[in-house]
Amino acid sequence: MPALSPTYSQTSAQTSSPTWTDERIALLRQHFEAGLSCREIAADIGVSRNAVIGKLSRLNLTRGRTVDDRKTHDRGLAPGRARRAVPRLQYEMLATIYGETDAPVVTGPIDEANRCSLLELSENRCRWPISSPGEDDFCFCGNAAPDGQSYCAGHSRLAYRPSSRIRAARG
Repeated sequence: MPALSPTYSQTSAQTSSPTWTDERIALLRQHFEAGLSCREIAADIGVSRNAVIGKLSRLNLTRGRTVDDRKTHDRGLAPGRARRAVPRLQYEMLATIYGETDAPVVTGPIDEANRCSLLELSENRCRWPISSPGEDDFCFCGNAAPDGQSYCAGHSRLAYRPSSRIRAARG
């Protein structure tokens, strides 16, 4: 007759013993009170370091510092963050860098009578596209543009708006 294999419950009872016996817990407390590190305690007891940390946590054993103590102590070590710059100072700095002044914006009418094709554009004409490329009515503004500029005064207002940060800083 063949030998019967042990059932699962018999096998598990034979191979594994409880990790935290009363003796191990007493030894854990003794080592902890002696000031040994979790790694040293784990090596002596024969369990993992994480098992020691978990058991200490469940037993509410701490090294004397509470969570509140750690938070207040750690805050004292970290340097404070710099305060944000005052928006007016930011605006003045950006105006200095980019040469922006409080001078009024040059306004000019957008004349629709000078529309031209790409082939008709010359150096001093506005290159603002009208409509969408590929459409039958696609053309360019064609108004007179100041020397060295791509757009007429009216389209320059649209093309070169100050960024939202600068507008917000002006208040």
